[in-house]
Amino acid sequence: MKDMLKAKVTCHERGQLFLTELMLQLRRFDILRKVYKTNRDEAEKALIHRKVLPRFRVLMANINEDMTNEDLNNVKFLLSSTLPREKMEKAQSFLDVVIELEKLDIVSPERVDFVEECLRNIERVDLAKKVTAYKISVVTSEGHLSLQQSHTGPCPFSTPNGSHSLEQTWQAQPIHIATENIPVPVHTEQNLQNQVDWYPLNTNPRGVCVIIDCVGNDGDMLEQTFKALHFNVVLYKWLCVDETLSVLRGIFKHRENLEGDGFVCCIISRGMENHLLGTDSYGAGLQLDNVRRLFTADACPMLAGKPKLFFIQRYSAPEFPPRARMEYRDEDLETDGCVGLPRCESIPTDADVFWSHCWTDERQLEQRHHRSIYLKALTDALHKGQRRKTHLVDVHTEVNGTIYEHNKRNPGERYNIELRHTLRKDLYLQ
Repeated sequence: MKDMLKAKVTCHERGQLFLTELMLQLRRFDILRKVYKTNRDEAEKALIHRKVLPRFRVLMANINEDMTNEDLNNVKFLLSSTLPREKMEKAQSFLDVVIELEKLDIVSPERVDFVEECLRNIERVDLAKKVTAYKISVVTSEGHLSLQQSHTGPCPFSTPNGSHSLEQTWQAQPIHIATENIPVPVHTEQNLQNQVDWYPLNTNPRGVCVIIDCVGNDGDMLEQTFKALHFNVVLYKWLCVDETLSVLRGIFKHRENLEGDGFVCCIISRGMENHLLGTDSYGAGLQLDNVRRLFTADACPMLAGKPKLFFIQRYSAPEFPPRARMEYRDEDLETDGCVGLPRCESIPTDADVFWSHCWTDERQLEQRHHRSIYLKALTDALHKGQRRKTHLVDVHTEVNGTIYEHNKRNPGERYNIELRHTLRKDLYLQ
C-alpha cells in the first residue's frame, strides 16, 4: 500500500491534493493537522472545486461505511440470483459486492441505477438518496446526462456600490446526449482513472477554434495563442450579426471541424447585456445564450462529451431603441456613450461547457491602440498554463487576479468577468 501511494503521489499532477482528499475521506483529521498543518474546514474549502479522487469510488466507500451487517446480508439475499454463490460467500463488505457487479458490467461510474434500486429495496432510502444526488451530478444514464455541480457564493471582486464584478457559478440542467457518439469506456482501474480525471486532447489538431473579432482588436493575438495550443484556428473580422450567425452555423458543414477532441469559440464584439451587436449600429443583436446552444449535444452530436470553450469579450453599448441607433454613422460604431455595469444572465446549461464572459465599457475603444486587459491576461495565462500543465480553471484564476489588480489601479476602466462551467473533468491545454 505504501509503494502504491508513493507511486500515485509521484505520478499525479496534484499529489498533495490527492493525499489531502484521501485523509479527508478517511476522516483522519489528526493527520491533516499534524502533516499538512490544516484542519477539516480549510481542507474542504481547498478541495471544493478541485476534487482529485474519483467521485464514484468515494460514493461507494461512503455507502460501505454506513452499512450494517444486516444491510449487507439483505443485499446478498437480493443479489443471490445475480452473482454466483461462491462470490457472495467471499464478500465481506458492500465494496466486495460492488466489485463483482462491476466485473459483470452491471455497475459502473456511469451506471448506478442498480445500486440505487437495491438500496431502496433494503429500505436504506438515506443511502439511495446519496446515489440519486451522484446521478444528478455526474452520471450518464439511458442516453440522458444530468450535470449539476453548483457553487454560488460571495465574490471577492466587487464594484464600489457592492455589485459583483466577478461571479463564478457552476450550474447545469438535464439534457439529452447522443450517446452513440461517445465510446463506451472499458472500466479497468487505469482506464477508469483516465476517464474520470481529465479530458483527452490527443487529436492533431485538437479541434477547431473559431475567432470572431467585430471591433478589429486582439483577434490576431488570440489566433497565435490557440495555434500554439495546436488548434485549427479560423479568424473572422468585422462581421455583422447575420454574418456572425452564418459563420457559427457554417462550422457544422465541415465535418473535420468537429472531429477533434475539443472546440473553442472566441468572440470580440460590442453588445448589450444579453446580446452581441457585431458591427451593426442597431437591432436586436445575437443572444449570447443562442451562441452556446448552437454547440450543445442536441444541436451538434459530434461534440457530445467533448469540452466546448467560449471566451467572450463584450464592449457594453447603450440599449437605445432601434430608431435612435439608426442615426449613428459607421464611424461612430466604436465610440458610443457609456453604459453601467450590467450583469450577464446567459448560463451554459449543458455538459462540458466552459463559459468565460468579460464585459467593459465601449468607451475604451476610443483609446488609441486599445487592447483588452481580459484577453491579454487570458493569452498570457494560457501560455503559462501550457508550460506548467495547469488546469483550465486554475488558468482562469490567474486571469481573475490580473483583472482585479487592473480594476484597483484603474477604477474608471473597470472590467467585469464571469465564469460559468459544467466541466465534468479536469482540462489541460498543455
